[in-house]
Amino acid sequence: MNIQKEYISQAEDIADQVQRKLKHILPTLARLCLISTFFEDGLRMWVQWNEQREYMDMSWGCGKFLATVFVLINLIFQLGGCAMVIVRYRVNIGCSILFFIVVLQTLAYSILWDLQFLLRNLALVGALLLVLAESRGEAKSLFAGVPSLGDNKPKNYLQFAGRVLLAFMFVTLLRFEFSFLQILQDLLGSALMVLVTVGYKTKLSALILVVLLTLLNFYHNAWWTVPDYKPLRDFLKYDFFQTLSVIGGLLMIVYLGPGGVSMDEHKKKW
Repeated sequence: MNIQKEYISQAEDIADQVQRKLKHILPTLARLCLISTFFEDGLRMWVQWNEQREYMDMSWGCGKFLATVFVLINLIFQLGGCAMVIVRYRVNIGCSILFFIVVLQTLAYSILWDLQFLLRNLALVGALLLVLAESRGEAKSLFAGVPSLGDNKPKNYLQFAGRVLLAFMFVTLLRFEFSFLQILQDLLGSALMVLVTVGYKTKLSALILVVLLTLLNFYHNAWWTVPDYKPLRDFLKYDFFQTLSVIGGLLMIVYLGPGGVSMDEHKKKW
């Protein structure tokens, strides 16, 4: 048991070292990963302008004008929201725009009735909440010389909600196949996601999940290996960038830590 604790302690030290050495680029890297799915979808609206309009018109029978408005809103709002998040200009407004896009697409593409896509969109919301939490931390740090009036409760709740919603992404990655490696992957991933959700050994668990999800993403969603004319390419690309966004959320957890609503924080009071 002591040996096991020693190994875990060493692993936590490594996670802390990674966080300290990358602290200047980690939030930017996390944001780039996080907005990647919105950026890719915004570009898709431009590149596939006619196809997207025709799809919306056929799906809803809304006419060319409303279909064009829908595509234009997705194009402008997604690219605009991504730019605001990356350059850290009015981040709360940028995140609100991207929240709106998630809700709009959930309704427009009937995602409410598709559990897998719905869970992934909820995970995206969780990742955006973590960006909001980080922006609140930055705003507070501007007044570092002013005495604190207590815990930053909104930030803590945003971090907690973000961690919980991120867990939904991993649920969609579970594969019920009776092979040793698949069962091991499901068990390991589920255990790590539970630890991240409750905020126990949070940085270490999130960092391991980043590595695991990155490997799985490049292995299962290698869209660049599929020819342009095959529909599978678009499906894999969608999965790839959505998973990359969740990886961005996990990187933000590594950077921010668990927050006040977590077992790691309560352990300090015991």
